[in-house]
Amino acid sequence: MKAFFKKWFAPIKFKRLFDIVVSFLALVILSPLFLVICVINFFTPDTSVFFSHERRGRKGKPFKIYKFQTMKNNTPNCATGELENPEQYITKFGRFLRKTSLDELPQLWNILKGDMSFVGPRPLISSEIRAHRMRLEYGVYRFRPGLTGLAQIKGRDSISLMKKMKYDKLYCDNWSLKLDLTILMQSIGVCIRQEGFHEGIYHRR
Repeated sequence: MKAFFKKWFAPIKFKRLFDIVVSFLALVILSPLFLVICVINFFTPDTSVFFSHERRGRKGKPFKIYKFQTMKNNTPNCATGELENPEQYITKFGRFLRKTSLDELPQLWNILKGDMSFVGPRPLISSEIRAHRMRLEYGVYRFRPGLTGLAQIKGRDSISLMKKMKYDKLYCDNWSLKLDLTILMQSIGVCIRQEGFHEGIYHRR
């Protein structure tokens, strides 16, 4: 029994166990909301229900991240921040999803699969070369990317890349279950108040 608890309730193991249990329960509990969003997106012209994109995960390995699609199908395949006028590509319903962060809900599946965690550095797209190099230098890739992270409660889109990378490093160097719970609780408030959200900076479609 002691060996069992040591194996599954060591802090880093418990983090993964928490991710599995809570993501599964969240997918079940939020399934009616998923259905509503799917139906609205399905009947929204010139868009699709879901959007997937390659990101970098733990150890820098690529994986497919899932989101509710918020932009039109003819949107150029690049980071939102690289678009000259991203607002012209965002659907009306998509704008609501992005401001409330509801477009990120399908990442619960990524968490359940083990691609992501509830808390960790946000996953980068492959073209963000400078950020990749900084994460390698800082040792950030030893953690799974998160649905939210320290940088997201410290300014989100309103802070520079350098500050985001420093917050990611700070999180990884000082990780604890208590820190994860603190970030989760504060992230809820950030989403409700829509703090730090600026269109065209954060890379999502």
